[in-house]
Amino acid sequence: MAVDTAPAVTTPAPSQQSLKPTPRWRSREALTAWLFILPSLIGFLIFTAGPVVAAGVISLLNWNLFSAPTWAGLHNFARLGPDPTFWSALGNTAYFTLVSVPLTILVSLALALLLNQGVRRVAVLRSLLLLPYATITVAVAFVWIWLYIPHDGLVNAVLGWFGINGPEWLISDNWAMPALILMSVWKSFGFGMVVFLAGLQAIPQQLYEAGRVDGTSPWNSFRHITLPMLSPALFFVIVTSVIGSFQVFDQALIMTNGGPGTRTTTLVMYIYRTGFENYDQGYAAAQSLVLFAFIVVITAGQFLFQRRLVHYDN
Repeated sequence: MAVDTAPAVTTPAPSQQSLKPTPRWRSREALTAWLFILPSLIGFLIFTAGPVVAAGVISLLNWNLFSAPTWAGLHNFARLGPDPTFWSALGNTAYFTLVSVPLTILVSLALALLLNQGVRRVAVLRSLLLLPYATITVAVAFVWIWLYIPHDGLVNAVLGWFGINGPEWLISDNWAMPALILMSVWKSFGFGMVVFLAGLQAIPQQLYEAGRVDGTSPWNSFRHITLPMLSPALFFVIVTSVIGSFQVFDQALIMTNGGPGTRTTTLVMYIYRTGFENYDQGYAAAQSLVLFAFIVVITAGQFLFQRRLVHYDN
């Protein structure tokens, strides 16, 4: 009996290296994604992260821009406590934020709901309403200075038609900040309106039809369908509006120059004056970091609450 002595043919085992999965960060899709975000990432590192780190270093120095800086440690942060102007500016900024943000959102939402009701020539109306947001703040501020002129301004003229003696808006202790807020709401509502209108148009109409079949009133339809479905857009507008309002500067500088007294001096304006009028760069940097910390804490708190209040239809 013949015995087959031919060697058995075996398939070579793949090498260990070929069995290793490609790391996710080296996949083709991941590399493409990195290429797309690279310009934004570079811009963030140069224009955002870099200045924050520089402010952190400068806040530890005494530096007036014209002589060599000297080490100050935490002295610039210790100066914040007994500085009444800093706390006044912080209070003015909080006042501006607490009033202007809700007003801007209410006006934006009301106009978006109106435009979403099948108004004719909605594109033209949307463009006209967006014009204040697209106009530079300096031009808008000068127009509103004219509107607020006590004796010849349009605002007091309209109030006079109703027998109301208008105040001296921009030089009044009580009305200077409301005047700034009114101008800022008029300047900013267009952005929120466009975001809300896009959110409203993305809501499935079947939800409203189902509500009508169940006999839902318009108010309940708004409360239980529109608001939950619009909550992601609402959250986005609230976060961006709060961050923007904490950085209010140009309209206050042009319209009131922080006055009367310090009634409209905002925190960013005080930082500007400390750094570029008093040439106290270290103290200005310390104020900037405190403002940055406020914005980070408030934004983080908003993101914590959004888990309960924002509805994502996924």
